[in-house]
Amino acid sequence: MNNQQFQIVIADDSHLGFAQIICDEMAASAQARGTGIAKRTPEYIQEKIREGKAVIAFNQDGIWAGFCYIETWSHGEYVANSGLIVAPAFRKGGLARQIKKKIFELSRTKFPEAKLFGLTTGLAVMKINSELGYEPVTYSELTQDEAFWAGCKSCVNYEILMSKERKNCMCTGMLYDPKDHYEPEETIQDFRQHSKLYERFMRIKQWKFLKPFLKKEPINVTRNPKESSAAGKPKSLLHYFFNL
Repeated sequence: MNNQQFQIVIADDSHLGFAQIICDEMAASAQARGTGIAKRTPEYIQEKIREGKAVIAFNQDGIWAGFCYIETWSHGEYVANSGLIVAPAFRKGGLARQIKKKIFELSRTKFPEAKLFGLTTGLAVMKINSELGYEPVTYSELTQDEAFWAGCKSCVNYEILMSKERKNCMCTGMLYDPKDHYEPEETIQDFRQHSKLYERFMRIKQWKFLKPFLKKEPINVTRNPKESSAAGKPKSLLHYFFNL
């Protein structure tokens, strides 16, 4: 599958007919992973396509292969690249990374001043985001738009989110702030250095939230000694990730 060539384009009206299969694959993927996901409808996907806020991928034979779209919150101050999905036949071949790069570029073009953010339960998505310059952050740095959080109501982990007063959940928040951010080289280096810790603590987070009555033990994390020159930045991206 690594030899596959894909065409990734900004979706338009000619792609509206793919909305149902996109929604079906999103739901099936979430169910297979056993993770929560905000449900989308075909009508919502079609709306994003009509607005020019989506990218769609096809293989060399014209078969649908993947999709992702843009959402805006807080009057355009925040932008999320949501609904990333790759058709099962084309997974593990690098297509998700290509789609994320394309939707990131489209987001930066359409909303150059906006903060790009996302929530994920997957280490693979964290890696891809890190390659684009995203940093792990606390939920307080994400949009506080009620409409965004309302979208979590269909997620199986919504009760956990609300029990934590929307300060944390099973997902990890990541942010790219065009006015104050690490360079991709830095975030890539950080991810490589701490990927095993990220994986370990994602499991600990799941264990903690699903076992609320067990005694919480302190977690010691060694920070990266390199200090960022950006004003107000922590000594390490881990500072945000482990705010459990």
